[in-house]
Amino acid sequence: MSKLSSLQVLDLAENNITGAIPTSIGDLNAMVHEKKVNEYLLYGKYRGIYYEESLVVNLKNQFQKYTKTLSLLTSIDLSRNNLNGAFPVELTNLHGLIVLNLSGNQISGKIPENISSLHQLASLDLSSNTLSGVIPSSMESMSFLSYINFSNNNLSGMVPYKGQMTTFTVSAFEGNPHLCGAPLVVLCQNGNSDNRTVLENDSSDEFPDKWFYLSVGLGFITGILVPYYILLVRKPWRRAYFSFLDTVIDRFVPVRSNRTTSTKRSDTGTS
Repeated sequence: MSKLSSLQVLDLAENNITGAIPTSIGDLNAMVHEKKVNEYLLYGKYRGIYYEESLVVNLKNQFQKYTKTLSLLTSIDLSRNNLNGAFPVELTNLHGLIVLNLSGNQISGKIPENISSLHQLASLDLSSNTLSGVIPSSMESMSFLSYINFSNNNLSGMVPYKGQMTTFTVSAFEGNPHLCGAPLVVLCQNGNSDNRTVLENDSSDEFPDKWFYLSVGLGFITGILVPYYILLVRKPWRRAYFSFLDTVIDRFVPVRSNRTTSTKRSDTGTS
């Protein structure tokens, strides 16, 4: 396999291939280097005949057709076979790999910590295997990663929940009974969970709310008690205050009495 120096797309999905993935898969030259320019694509007219290279690839669990960007695509799809053995760490040498699909096999062992060296990886599907151990925290730095599926394995520990890993939903991790932390609803028993990030955010939101309600309450109490305290202590102010109230009452009570009297007279005249 290492002699296939120009191989950019390897699709052997849905076969009956058995055994372990060969270590030589990490020697595919065309996938080792990151792609930066479109250099080798063939398309256009030649002698009146239009020619264009195209390829349909299973990307992010959807079939997509590549034409003018085909030369930039590097993909390995070995899904739905009977492959076994440990996750081939040699795959992490393929720095230009964009799509990796090993789902539906019997691959065991741990996900390599240096999987984050696949800087251009956009789609990673490892679902329905027997992988164990923790999800590497280094995956938080994989900025190109837009699709993952780790469901139905035996992974454990806290789901990394920073950076790019915060963009994935529960479905990417379900079927791993020993996983915990966001976006799962299962809290980690050691307290360093999802839940760490979520709870920190919640507590930070609650803190200003508590101060807001406390300040409103204190302001209300102060607004009521301070005037009463002043009136109680300052005798001249108390006299002035009650004198003011008497003046206000005197202005309104006679008017009301006059209106009542005039109303009675009107009623008497009518009768």
